[in-house]
This record gives sequence, structure tokens and C-alpha cells, in this order.
Amino acid sequence: MTWLNNEVLEGEFVRLEPMALAHIADLQQAVADGESWKLWYAMVPTVEEMPAYVQEALDSKVIGDSPYVVRCKATGQIVGTSRYYMVDAKSRRALIGYTWYAESVRRTAINTEAKFLLLSNLFEKHQAIAAEFRTHFFNHTSRKAIERLGAKMDGILRQHMILKDGSVRDTVVYSIIAAEWPTVRLHLLAKLGRD
Repeated sequence: MTWLNNEVLEGEFVRLEPMALAHIADLQQAVADGESWKLWYAMVPTVEEMPAYVQEALDSKVIGDSPYVVRCKATGQIVGTSRYYMVDAKSRRALIGYTWYAESVRRTAINTEAKFLLLSNLFEKHQAIAAEFRTHFFNHTSRKAIERLGAKMDGILRQHMILKDGSVRDTVVYSIIAAEWPTVRLHLLAKLGRD
């Protein structure tokens, strides 16, 4: 049995559901809204790449990853994805990422609540010692969103990875540690209007 179970996580605005092949068409529709794959620094699949993207996410479950689709409860539509990855059960830590959303739900409570659910599950149910986030140095939108969650920057992995366009990414690493979670939790609840 893996440390993190890929189980449904539900809030007021979103429902995180374990990703399945049946979600491909909905994810294709979501990613077409905003065409985020056109951002050179983002690793978002195109409509055509979605079947392979989902299959790769599902294959990663064997190594402990937990990929989710994000469903907007108000509309019932799938509006993006997020997942736990590079899960280290022994050290009780995981990365949260592979997050992207349809343009129509950006700058709404969707991402805040999705991250709140993932972090709550990680720290409260599974007693994690840390949650980590990584993004491209030039993805300022993502960096600001991670910082707004309450994560702190750990540093920059320079020349960290080669992207599909051949460019080399410097990766900014952020984390939230267990001792910070109670305060971050209050901060996120306040952002969601539940303080």
C-alpha cells in the first residue's frame, strides 16, 4: 500500500478526483480554454498530447504519485489538474504540481481550495513533514500563486531540466513545512472566506 492514497478530496468549490482515462475529453476541453501550452515556460499539454499526458500520469501511480482532475462544483466541469509527485514515503514529503487550469477559472477560489485540500490531506491525514512546489524561474504567475499560498522559497536549481523546446529551465523550489502548516491553514481558510 502506498503512503498517499489517490482518493477523492472534496471542498466547497472543487472536487479532486483520481485521474482516469475517461477524463481525457474533459481535460482536452479544459486545456483548450486559454491554450496554456503556448506559454514557453509552462509544461502544459496540448489538446493532442492529452491522451499521452493522462497515460503518463496514471503510469506514475506505480511509484506513489497521485494524479487528480479538478472538478468545479458549481458547473460540474473538469477545469484542470494537480497531483502529488516525487512522493517520499520514508521522509513523509511530496511535491505538489502538474497544476494547470482552464482560463475561465483562473484567479478564482478553485486553485486556493484545491491546494488547501491537497495540503490538508498531506499534513493532517498523512503527517507529512514537508510539501514542496517547483516552477520555472520565468513563470512569475506560478511563483506568485505559490507564494500567496504561504510557501517559502528554498532556492533555485540552476540548469535543472531540458524542456521539450530544448530550452534549459532554472527551477525555483518552494516548501511548506509541518511547523508552518497551522498558520498557512488559517491563512488559506481566510482567503476562502472561512475564518
